[in-house]
Amino acid sequence: MDDEASGAPDAPTYADRPPAARQDAASAGGGDPTGAAPQAHPDPRPAPQFAPQPQAGLPAQPDPHPQFHPVPAYAQQPQFPAMPASPADWRYRPPATPSWWHRHRRTVRALTLITLLTLCGLVLLGLVREQTGTVGLLVGLGLAVLPVPLLVAAFRWIDGVEPTPWRNHLFAFAWGACAATLVALLANSLATDWLSASVADSPGHADMLGATVIAPIVEETAKGTAVLLLFVFRRRDFDGVISGIALAGITATGFAFTENVLYLGTAYGEDQLLAPDALHESVTAMTFFIRIVLAPFAHPLFTAFTGIGFGMVAALPGMRRIFRVVIPFLGLVTAALLHAIWNGSASLPDLTFLAVYALFMIPVFAALTWLAVWSRRQELHTVRDTLPAYASAGWLQAPEPWGLSSMRARAMARSLARRTHGPLAARTVAEYQHFATSLALLRARANHGRPAPDFHSREQELLHHLWHRHAVAGPATSSASLTLNPPHPPGLWRGEPAAYTPQQFTMR
Repeated sequence: MDDEASGAPDAPTYADRPPAARQDAASAGGGDPTGAAPQAHPDPRPAPQFAPQPQAGLPAQPDPHPQFHPVPAYAQQPQFPAMPASPADWRYRPPATPSWWHRHRRTVRALTLITLLTLCGLVLLGLVREQTGTVGLLVGLGLAVLPVPLLVAAFRWIDGVEPTPWRNHLFAFAWGACAATLVALLANSLATDWLSASVADSPGHADMLGATVIAPIVEETAKGTAVLLLFVFRRRDFDGVISGIALAGITATGFAFTENVLYLGTAYGEDQLLAPDALHESVTAMTFFIRIVLAPFAHPLFTAFTGIGFGMVAALPGMRRIFRVVIPFLGLVTAALLHAIWNGSASLPDLTFLAVYALFMIPVFAALTWLAVWSRRQELHTVRDTLPAYASAGWLQAPEPWGLSSMRARAMARSLARRTHGPLAARTVAEYQHFATSLALLRARANHGRPAPDFHSREQELLHHLWHRHAVAGPATSSASLTLNPPHPPGLWRGEPAAYTPQQFTMR
C-alpha cells in the first residue's frame, strides 16, 4: 500500500527539508519572520531540499504530460505577436490595489470586538452597582477575584503541552465575564417576569422555574458561544479535548467571577440592613463559603462538557457532518443538565444541597479532573512515542524526544537557554517545543489512519520551523534530557551531544 493511501507516510529524511536559502532570506528580513535566534555555525550536513533529486546512474524519468505547447524561451527582447494589441481586449490584468478594508480588516475586527466587550462590561457594571451599591460592588469585586488566578492557572496548566495563545484565553475570559453574563442577566430577568405573569402561581415558584429551567439553558448557551466562536475562527489553535476543556473552563471562570460579584455585593447589602451579631449569621460569609470556598469549580465544571464536545470534533476531523453537529450539542445539553441539577438542589429544603454536592458533584468533578490530567499525559506520551521516528531520520538528536515529552525537561531547557543566551533564546526554545508537539500530534493522527487533508504540507511546514530553531533549541533540549534522564548503560544515545555551554554558539 502506498503512503498516501495508508495515511501514514514514512518519516522524512534530510532530503525532505526546506531549502537552506530560506534561512538566509529569513536573516535578511524577507523569509520566515519567526524571531528565532540565528545560527552561529553552519550545519555540516547537506543542504535540505524538498524536491526529489534523480539518483546517479539512472535515466531521467519521462514527463507524464508531454508539452505540446512548450514554454517560450527567454530572450533579451521578447516578442508577443499573439497578444491582443489593445489593453481593452486583455483577459488578464494586474490585480486592483487592495482596499482599505482588505488591508485593515483584522485590526478593525479586533477593535470592534474589544469595543463590544467593553460596552458589555460597562453596562453590566452599571446594572450590578444599581443592585449592590458602590460599597457592595467593591466588596464583591474584592472577594470574587480570589479564586480567579487559581482557576486560570489550573486550566493553563492542563493546556500546557501544546498551549493555546494567551489572546484566545483572554477573549474567553472577557466573553464570560462581560458578554455572557450580560446576556444571562437580561434573559433571566425577562424570563422570570414572564413566568410570574403567565405560568407560575407565585413569585417563589417563578424564581424556582427560572433557576432550574431557564437559567441553565441561557447561561450555558451564552458561555458555549465563546467556545463556538473560537472553534470557528481560531480553528488551528483548537486541536483536541484539552483545548476545549481549557477554553470552556476559562470562559466559565469569567462568568462565575461576575456572577459572584453580584451575589456577594447583594449579600453585603443585606448584612448592612440586618446587622448580624455572629459570623455564622452573616449572609456575606455564607455566600462566600458556598460560592468561593465550597464550589468555585461549579461553572467551569458545567461548561467543560461543552468544550469536550467541540474538542472531540476537533480531534476527529474526518467524522461525518451529522456527528460534528450532534456531539457539541450533546455536550451543551449535558452542561445545562448538570447546571439544572445544581440550581435545583440549592432550592430544595434540608440537606439536599449537601447530598447532591457530596454524592454527585464531587464525583463528576473528580472524573473530569482525571480526564483532563489523563489527556494531558497522553499528549506527552504521544510526543515521546512519535518523535523518535524524526530523530532516526536526523531531524532531532536522539535525547530530544524524551526531553520534549517531559514538562520538567521543557522548563529546564528554557531556563538553560535564558541563562546562557537571554530571553530571545528562551523564546526560541519555547517555539521549538510548540512546533515539535504539533508535529508529533499531526503524525500520530496519520499513524492512526486519520491524517489531515493537507498532511504533507503541514508536516513540511513544521519541519521547516524546527530546522530554523534547532541550532539554538536542540542543544538545550538534549542537555535537559540527559540531565534528567541520563543514558544507562553508557552509550545508549548514539551521537551523544556535548554539554550545553556558552561556547557552543554565539548570539549575533
